[in-house]
Amino acid sequence: MKAIILAAGRGSRMKGQTEARPKCLVVLAGRTLLSLQMAALKRAGVADIGIVTGYRGEMLRGPGITTFENTRWSETNMVMSLCQADAWLSAEDCIVSYADIFYAAETVTRLMRAPGGMALSYDPDWLALWQSRFADPLSDAESFMLNARSEVIDIGRKVSSLDEVTGQYMGLLRFTPRSWAAIKDFLATLEPMARDKMDMTSLLSAMIKRDEKIVAVPTYPGWGEIDSESDLAYYEGEVAAGRLVLAAA
Repeated sequence: MKAIILAAGRGSRMKGQTEARPKCLVVLAGRTLLSLQMAALKRAGVADIGIVTGYRGEMLRGPGITTFENTRWSETNMVMSLCQADAWLSAEDCIVSYADIFYAAETVTRLMRAPGGMALSYDPDWLALWQSRFADPLSDAESFMLNARSEVIDIGRKVSSLDEVTGQYMGLLRFTPRSWAAIKDFLATLEPMARDKMDMTSLLSAMIKRDEKIVAVPTYPGWGEIDSESDLAYYEGEVAAGRLVLAAA
């Protein structure tokens, strides 16, 4: 199995942290997010890792690194970045990772073993983490509901009640070639501007409406999303206090 890290975006909410580097090169506890991601993926047995580049993409190129360039990264959203890796997605099962998260190898393994075509990881104990990161957890939370078969039936809506949230999607997925083909069929029905602006949860929601099954697997402890400088400070504190253990190098 291969993995694709989506690292094309600017990460403007990180302010000075990303003025001179891509978001995946932000440092947490002495290691870049990219190195944490690659360590977890390799420990889970992922053979090849590719990176979709865009902003400051030259910093992510090097010997032994496969890159897919989104030359229109400033005009497009994450789904169009993912499409740059079509050759990999069409050929075999692929893990897809956002560039601003970190996670344990065990979470990757759970995704690899999930049944069906599309699968994603989520945090069922999300509320405590969101309460630590935000004064109002609902200001950032999105809808996430499952059926009795652990299939996602609602994702990505703005919510006003905790009743609409049974977990939070964390930005780590798995696609098979069949599920990727279904996604391409859907994208082909859209106008170019709609394709360019499509974000990942909107895509997943659209696929659910087309009766595609998306299996959800709970994340293993030791994950986080760094979307702001305050997030970075929070997780630095968690590591220093011994409450957060990062993936081994």
